Amino acid sequence: MRRSDQVRLFQTLPHACGYYADRTAQNLVLDPAAPNLDQLYGPALERGFRRAGGHLYFPHCPQCHACTPCRIDVANFQPDRAQRRCLKRNADLVVSESIPGYNRERHALYERYLQSRHAGGGMDDAEASDFRRFLTAPWSPTLFMELHQGERLLAVAVTDVCLNGISAVYTFFDPNESARGLGTYAILQQVELARRRGMPWLYLGFWIDGHPKMDYKRRFKPLQIRTADGWQPMPQA
Repeated sequence: MRRSDQVRLFQTLPHACGYYADRTAQNLVLDPAAPNLDQLYGPALERGFRRAGGHLYFPHCPQCHACTPCRIDVANFQPDRAQRRCLKRNADLVVSESIPGYNRERHALYERYLQSRHAGGGMDDAEASDFRRFLTAPWSPTLFMELHQGERLLAVAVTDVCLNGISAVYTFFDPNESARGLGTYAILQQVELARRRGMPWLYLGFWIDGHPKMDYKRRFKPLQIRTADGWQPMPQA
């Protein structure tokens, strides 16, 4: 590797785990000041990293290895019965690929979602600067996949389109429309986006076996997980 290709890797201090209240977490983070993060993003995804705002990170917790990178095999994915019902239930929605960034309508939806899903967690009073800082980065190849019912914005799926795959970064939606399964519908639409663009993978971030908020990802088959030996098919239960 040429010296100009090298990038520093930092380890964060221990902080509260976002998934288990009785655990602490640490991350490895690629140098956020590196001038070539846009070029590093694709290879970092391949190695299991994730984007949050302007940071590319990987969980590195000494006492816990629950977070497992996962990705959908796009070419071989077929929706199951529940996912087909979700597609039918949301057939009235218009899906559009939009320029990322802040506007009042998106921010209002984001606030309602956080207040419903993360009340009292420190994220539920997000200002405009928080919205921009968490969801976008100047170097990131991001689009906002918006789901509308008529004039109403029901959901936004923050989606990064890299050369080697698509990353489902974050989805927020109207909490009053939870019966629609908008989170699942957004992933199904991101799978179709990957197919249209000829991308082999849809990266879903981290899967945590048995966790009530993370185990849903195993339903998107075939799913691969990243192990010490590289990417492997998820074992069937």
